[in-house]
Amino acid sequence: MAFKVKFWGVRGSIACPSPRHIGFGGNTSCIEVSTGGERIIFDAGTGIRNLGAWLLRKDVHRANIMLSHTHWDHINGFPFFTPAFVPGKSFNIMAGHIQEEGGVRKVLGGQMAQPFFPVPLEAMQSNLSFEDFSAGDSFSLTPGVVIRTKPLNHPNGATGYRVEFKGKAMCYVTDLEHIPGRPDETVLELIEGADLVIYDSTYTEEEFPSKVGWGHSTWEEGVRLCKMANAKMLAIFHHDPTHEDKFMEELEMQARDTWSGAVVARENMRINLL
Repeated sequence: MAFKVKFWGVRGSIACPSPRHIGFGGNTSCIEVSTGGERIIFDAGTGIRNLGAWLLRKDVHRANIMLSHTHWDHINGFPFFTPAFVPGKSFNIMAGHIQEEGGVRKVLGGQMAQPFFPVPLEAMQSNLSFEDFSAGDSFSLTPGVVIRTKPLNHPNGATGYRVEFKGKAMCYVTDLEHIPGRPDETVLELIEGADLVIYDSTYTEEEFPSKVGWGHSTWEEGVRLCKMANAKMLAIFHHDPTHEDKFMEELEMQARDTWSGAVVARENMRINLL
């Protein structure tokens, strides 16, 4: 009955397949969470391609895919998610911010429609189901696995998630922009007492003033929020593509000196909560 988190993509904005991004990884957002027999995939950035290959090797038949939002860096790996093309596999795809735009199926189908992509959504032979909800809703995937959601401050909207299982909780909070000097009460409520908070840390505080309106936050704000909410661990996530390995190594040392509960997310990093 383990509660495990694995990072398959930790980068924001655009994938960075370069020698200067090897240490932390260049794939965009994708997190795998295992709660007993239930598997949840958060976001379908380019990291989901490698996850898909692993799921095929392990002969995994089903999973839930929950999207924070549908900007390209969070969905552009979906057309390359090989298990979705395999008959007999089942994937439930959920989003909490785009009902008024026609829903998650329309968005994912749109990016696979001509002239954008040669293979249509209908070519995926697995059992795909699509479910739209409103950010702020709570629901159970199976008995014992509770999902709580909140709307996030991001252009076109985004959804933050909290997964509760066996007395433990992890939160996935990306993409959002904070207001300096005004703690986000919605985020604080979502992450209260969490064992792990994966938080949008695209910029540093020095960079943030020139990026206002772009929809992202800082690792320093993540530390402040986690301390206020009595969260146990912060995973610094959604690294800016200009932040190469040397920059990230220095950021990691600074974050650890600031708060012992802070870690910097890397591709293939695993965190066990149970």
